[in-house]
Amino acid sequence: MSNSAVGGDVFFVLVGAILVFAMHGGFAFLEVGTVRHKNQVNALVKILVDFALSTVAYFFVGYAFAYGTTFFVNAATLSGGGGGFELQGLTLVKFFFLTTFAAAIPAIISGGIAERMKFWPQCAATVALVGIVYPLFEGVVWNGNFGLQSWLEAQFGASFHDFAGSVVVHGVGGWIALAAVMLLGARRGRYDRNGRPIGIPPSSLPWLALGSWMLCVGWFGFNVMTAGALEAASGLVAINSLMAMVGGILVALIVGKNDPGFVHNGALAGLVAVCAGSDIMHPVGSLIVGGVAGAIFVTGFEYCQNKLKIDDVLGVWPLHGICGAWGGLAAGVFGLEALGGLGGVSLISQIIGTLLGVGYAAGAGFVVYGILKSTMGLRLSEEEEYQGADLSIHKIGANPEADLGR
Repeated sequence: MSNSAVGGDVFFVLVGAILVFAMHGGFAFLEVGTVRHKNQVNALVKILVDFALSTVAYFFVGYAFAYGTTFFVNAATLSGGGGGFELQGLTLVKFFFLTTFAAAIPAIISGGIAERMKFWPQCAATVALVGIVYPLFEGVVWNGNFGLQSWLEAQFGASFHDFAGSVVVHGVGGWIALAAVMLLGARRGRYDRNGRPIGIPPSSLPWLALGSWMLCVGWFGFNVMTAGALEAASGLVAINSLMAMVGGILVALIVGKNDPGFVHNGALAGLVAVCAGSDIMHPVGSLIVGGVAGAIFVTGFEYCQNKLKIDDVLGVWPLHGICGAWGGLAAGVFGLEALGGLGGVSLISQIIGTLLGVGYAAGAGFVVYGILKSTMGLRLSEEEEYQGADLSIHKIGANPEADLGR
């Protein structure tokens, strides 16, 4: 490749990494707008610190688990002087891009455990999840580790297809979050002594909406730039992402009875679901997949909160876990040539890959957070939770001057 071609790919992947990095601000503000005012600072700090810890864990351990590459060589080699590293640091920007995916795991979990989780145990969980748990499954799907993909292709004609991570990223994050939330327990005052839910309204719908918008914009980097090279970039991925997003919005608007929280999360549900098959589905199929995801989120959130009594604050299990699993299955249906897709997928492989991702993530979540619960403890004390995570953990509120009464 010419220097200009390599440089173009470096810039392409770098822009994608920056867009997905910006999505972490979306995760933060979505949580800021949903939690109570006394927990807003904690939401902001968690997401930023989790990203920093994720980068370090993925650099030193996780990337090697997934792709067998370490960075313990000189800078000349890293920049493309041999040893399997691509020219002009292309391998390095790909690492940056994949780091933003890996860091989405604790960012997703953060929304479920909000308002009552201790800070340092979550930091420890982030290191374990991004350093070991996530990259092991990532490597199986995206690098062919352990031979699962080859076996699926030999048995069913196609490997498990998850282009941009409906299952690998969102499903894994969402099902780990379910385990964490169940081990953590509901917020105090969320349910009365008879088990009936007590409403806790969002603190700021504008902040919630800003978070959703940031995620939606960055998602086009998440999906399109997964191609990894300018030459492989596809407008089909972009339009499928768009159609799934609007499908999620419109169905959530109807099923959620015009609730603004459901509308803004409906967009995200559609985008979660389309990741897996965004490179092979027809835009009409993507619209349907996104619409179904919007309905799944609304009904799943209400069932989770009101029937199962699982206090998943931002609804990350239905949004990322269930909609992510739906996306994995949907790629095996709407990716078929008979339904206007490009083909090359097997529904059986999609079912197997999705179920393995769900089971692995839920099991790993119970192991990691179960160990932390028995060693460090997970919850703030009753007094700390009442005071709020901002003052209890960070010793400052979202509006310090107002707190001083000046």
